[in-house]
Amino acid sequence: MKKITRTLLLSAGIVAIAASANAQSDPDKVVAGTMQVQGMFRPSNLGQLNGILNANGIPSLPDNNYWLNLSMNHIRGKIIIEDGIGASFTSTSAPNPTNGIKAKYNQFQIYGRVGYNVATRAKMRVFPFVGLNVSDAMLRIRDDNRTQNTQDFSTELLNSTSSKTLWNPRVGFEFGGGFDYLIGVKDKKIDNYVVHRNIPIGVRIGYYLQASNSNWRIDDNYKLNNGPNNKQSNVFVNVNIGLGYKVQRP
Repeated sequence: MKKITRTLLLSAGIVAIAASANAQSDPDKVVAGTMQVQGMFRPSNLGQLNGILNANGIPSLPDNNYWLNLSMNHIRGKIIIEDGIGASFTSTSAPNPTNGIKAKYNQFQIYGRVGYNVATRAKMRVFPFVGLNVSDAMLRIRDDNRTQNTQDFSTELLNSTSSKTLWNPRVGFEFGGGFDYLIGVKDKKIDNYVVHRNIPIGVRIGYYLQASNSNWRIDDNYKLNNGPNNKQSNVFVNVNIGLGYKVQRP
């Protein structure tokens, strides 16, 4: 998670610097893009992880297939650059009936895609794309029965518990295509610029290919051997809605 946070901050900084430099160097250039929310479906492969959990008395995790992404795209002519961050909704196992231990599972991602618009109509965008995806899975083991058996602060500090958080960083590639239909909204004039606005409704369909197969890790990046190594490569579908803009001089 620390690596993802650092990568996100670095990426955001680079984008902000590039945008600022571009605006200062060529103020007359048309700037267009979209701020959007994406709901994503990508099936998870939890079979091996659940097998290890079951062998240690922890019930299986349910599927972790649904994500929510916050995304932007930046349009330069026919080139579409889309980037975003996202997380899956939490999957929680049932507690062990004997000791109450259960598991929680999430996934987080940062992604960037580059596409080329092949549509000929102004109200549509159709673009094949390729992308890079950096993600992390988070497995939390919850031992609430032992963690919550005292009300004394000092006693809790050294309480013996199975609670812990494990991480599995990943790097992958995305291949697919996108479609947006633009619903026009009334233009807005600001000083010497006109902002053409629209509401894009669209879909992204593709394949996520996990390229890495790294060890699971725990505190301070300590590596753990013999962990589940199912790759999460699979098809994905994004449905998105947002607010589009195109800024230019009248």
